[in-house]
Amino acid sequence: MPTHNDPDTFTFFPVLIGDIGGTNARFAILLDAYAEPKEFPILATADFATIDEAIQSGVLDKTSLQPRSAILAVAGPIKGDEIHLTNCDWVIQPKGMIRDLGFEHVEVINDFEAQGLAAASLEPEYLEKVGPGETHPSLSRVVVGPGTGLGVSGLVHARHTWFPVPGEGGHIDIGPRTARDYELFPLYEPIEGRISAEQVLCGRGMMNIYHAVSKANGTEPVAANPAEVTALWSQGRDSAAVETIELFATYLGRVAGDLALIFMARGGVFLAGGIAQKILPALRQPHFRAAFEDKAPHSELLGTIPTFVITHPLAALSGLAAYARTPIRFGVATEGRRWKA
Repeated sequence: MPTHNDPDTFTFFPVLIGDIGGTNARFAILLDAYAEPKEFPILATADFATIDEAIQSGVLDKTSLQPRSAILAVAGPIKGDEIHLTNCDWVIQPKGMIRDLGFEHVEVINDFEAQGLAAASLEPEYLEKVGPGETHPSLSRVVVGPGTGLGVSGLVHARHTWFPVPGEGGHIDIGPRTARDYELFPLYEPIEGRISAEQVLCGRGMMNIYHAVSKANGTEPVAANPAEVTALWSQGRDSAAVETIELFATYLGRVAGDLALIFMARGGVFLAGGIAQKILPALRQPHFRAAFEDKAPHSELLGTIPTFVITHPLAALSGLAAYARTPIRFGVATEGRRWKA
C-alpha cells in the first residue's frame, strides 16, 4: 500500500484543497506548507453541472495561482475512476481533472476522513466541550456530523500516527426506546422499510421528525425547512419545533454513544457540521448527554468519554490543510485514491 513515505505520494504545492458535500463545496489553495489557506467563496453544488466547472469558475478563474495538486474530500464512497457523490449529482473524474484543469496529482478521500483529520489537528479554541469526561490525547476518537446526510468516521492512533477510518456509519439502524418514540417511529418516513440514523439525523431527518411530531400532535406544520425549524425552536414559538430539536439531540446522543462504544473512543466524540453548531444550546441540555451515557451495562464508561462540538467554520478544509502540510502525521491510504499525470 502506498504511504506518504513514498516519493511518489508527496504533496506538490500549490495544492487545491476541497470539501465537497451534498449541498455546498468549499475550496482553498495552500501555497506552501507554511502558508495559511487562501479561501474562496462557498459554492452551491446545484449551481454547477460538474465539479470541474465549479473549480474552474469558482477558483481558477479568480486567482493567478495554478495548483499542481488537488486533495478533495467528498461525501460518498471512493471506487474506481468515477466517484459518485451520495447526495449530489456530481461525478468526480480525477483523470479528467488532470487532463482539463492542469493538475499533476489528484487525491480523493472521504469527507469524514477530512473531519477526522480536523479532530486530530484543530486547536482547542475550535472545540466546544459538552458534558463531562476527559480527553486522552492518543486514544481513539469518533467524528459524527449531521448535515445533508449523516457522516461518521473513526480515528485511531498508532505508531505516532493518526489513522482516519472512513465508513458509512450514518446508515446504521436506529429504533424506538421511549413511549413517545413508539408513537413517532411509525410516522417517520423509512428508507426501504427501515429507519436508519440518517433518516432522523440530517437536514431532511430533522424535517422527518418535525412532520411526525406535528402529525402526532394533530397540528399543521409551520416550518418548511430545517432553518425554519431551528429558528422557531430558538424563539420558542412552535412546540413541535422545540420537541423536534430535543428529539434530534436525543437521537444524536444515542448514535454518538453507540459509536463511542464501537471505537472505544476514550479520546472523545466530536460533533461536526453546521447543524451541531446551530443547536449547540440544545446539546448543552440534559437530553444529549443522558442519551449518550444511557448504555447499560457501560453507562459508567460512557460518562468518562468527552463530547465536543467542532466550531471551526471550515473544519474539513483545516483537516485537509494539516494533512497536506505534514502527511507523515496521518495514515491516509492512497492506493486507488491518488491519480497522477
